Amino acid sequence: MSTDQQADPPGDTSGPTAPAPAASADGPGLRSQRHRSTGKLPHRVIEVIQEQQNAAERLVGWFQLAVVVIFGLLYTAAPKTFSSETPFEPVPWVLGTYLLLTLLRLVLAYRKTLSPPLLFLSIIIDMGVLLGMIWAFHLQYRQPPAFYLKAPTLLYVFIFISLRALRFEARYVIAAGLFAATGWILIAAYAVFAGGGQETITRDYVIYLTANKVLIGAELDKVLTILTVTAILAVAITRARRLLVRAVAQRTAAQDLSRFFAPEIARQITAAEEQIRAGQGQVRHAAILNTDIRSFTRMATMIAPDELMAVLAEYQSRLAPVIRRHGGAIDKFLGDGIMATFGAVVPTDTYASDALRAVDDIMTETNAWQSECRARGQPQLRIGAAVATGRIIFGAVGDKTRLEVTVIGDAVNMSAKLEKHSKVENVRAVCTKSAYDEALVQGYKPPTDRRILTARLIEGLPDPQDIVIIAE
Repeated sequence: MSTDQQADPPGDTSGPTAPAPAASADGPGLRSQRHRSTGKLPHRVIEVIQEQQNAAERLVGWFQLAVVVIFGLLYTAAPKTFSSETPFEPVPWVLGTYLLLTLLRLVLAYRKTLSPPLLFLSIIIDMGVLLGMIWAFHLQYRQPPAFYLKAPTLLYVFIFISLRALRFEARYVIAAGLFAATGWILIAAYAVFAGGGQETITRDYVIYLTANKVLIGAELDKVLTILTVTAILAVAITRARRLLVRAVAQRTAAQDLSRFFAPEIARQITAAEEQIRAGQGQVRHAAILNTDIRSFTRMATMIAPDELMAVLAEYQSRLAPVIRRHGGAIDKFLGDGIMATFGAVVPTDTYASDALRAVDDIMTETNAWQSECRARGQPQLRIGAAVATGRIIFGAVGDKTRLEVTVIGDAVNMSAKLEKHSKVENVRAVCTKSAYDEALVQGYKPPTDRRILTARLIEGLPDPQDIVIIAE
């Protein structure tokens, strides 16, 4: 964000934070460029997609468990249409075996140990168990093999194929469909050759339906239907996976970029119904807060760079949550300074009182920080702050390739000038008299009596100002 005037930063001579330099050869910047140039996904995006696929495998396991339980209940409750003297009942054995395999698969899914070979093996087991059960029907009912070709149980094939779609990987759908089609061709061929060869084959549809005969066209229709459904699902999954990858990549990028924006601004950008354009602005009544580390420039010449940056990081990590807790949006980090707005990004009727409450808590936080520094034998930093309120314009500036959200108005410049003036008054925090009065009207209750200084000349401002001392 920027201001309407090039206001001096709150620090002594530190100035605004410079843009980050290009990443080193091993840094994240170059890795991102490599990802863009080669089409490969960043590792963090792959991890998110993998987690989605792991969740899909758990869902597949629960669906399979539901299928086997429902099928078992139906088999148990339904009257048996085969002879009680039948020597072999395959369904209970198949369901029992498949139940154990499904439970094992579910455990492995929750342990995230389902590698691609195991997933392909599970497909083979699923289809093999189902087709094996269908094949055994002619033994259970003491009929020729052609008998099982009319079993409606074949419809379960489509359930097992569609379950693979939950993973968003077409190869597993294709594998399931190809194995099902191949398996059906094999058991259809077995029905022909084990049932008497040419004598088992008929071209009469009525005979096919009423006798234990094989209609080649009917079996080819089943195979073609399986392959067609597989192809349609594979195409749909391929397209869906592209959307999934794009959505995950964009969400990850949005999360990363949101760290460079105030959360409220990030939400406005992502939730905007129309694309945000330069030149669009909205009028707000808001409070502007500036904070600064006193004597930071002198300290920067006395300590190592790593130590200096550690101090800045701790300063920002302590103050930023306090500002946000009171509804403030951090506009920018200005070296050793912080500029925040209240009521600019999201309009509010308590912008002034929110800002002054934030300053009170900032002073409390810095007191605690000073105590910790004293206990560690480190220099005790002194933090300054200033608040001004007024009419501002909130909007976007820039061009088509790069936009920046900004606040423009006298209050922006006033806050920066006022923070510098607090050093002249040898106090830690000040605000304009008008901001203080607005805060009182909005419900602010000062923890202690405040000193009011009238007609103060502030460098860079043409007219004297009445100011209020928030923290001595």
